[in-house]
Amino acid sequence: MNILIDFDGTCVTHQFPQIGEEVGAAQVLRDLVKNGHNLILFTMRAEDCYLDEALDWFQKNKIKLYGINVNPEQHKFTRSPKAYGDLLIDDISLGIKKLHCHFNRPCVDWKWVSEELGKQGLLTAEQIKQYNFSMQGYL
Repeated sequence: MNILIDFDGTCVTHQFPQIGEEVGAAQVLRDLVKNGHNLILFTMRAEDCYLDEALDWFQKNKIKLYGINVNPEQHKFTRSPKAYGDLLIDDISLGIKKLHCHFNRPCVDWKWVSEELGKQGLLTAEQIKQYNFSMQGYL
């Protein structure tokens, strides 16, 4: 499955232009890649330095990206600039559960996301049991 992943408010708290604090996404994303899924970073961080800092976060957390703001295979079937994916994880998605984080901006509740991914068979129950989602002051 090709999964589009937003960055600010999704992988980290909203602190743009700085990189926010991790909110529980890293291990879930590593497990999705381990389970054979492709992650496509889908972010507004377009300027080189801001995008580079987000890419550094993925590298530091050992999370392999399949694409950045585009699905590398979509040129075979469309000329659309919109990245193609099967699933989107984004703090502004309708219905996604959120936590209260910094600057009165919500961030994604990765405990809920991991449970939903488990229901869809994208994560195993064993993987989900190992996650630690203590949000240390965010709730």
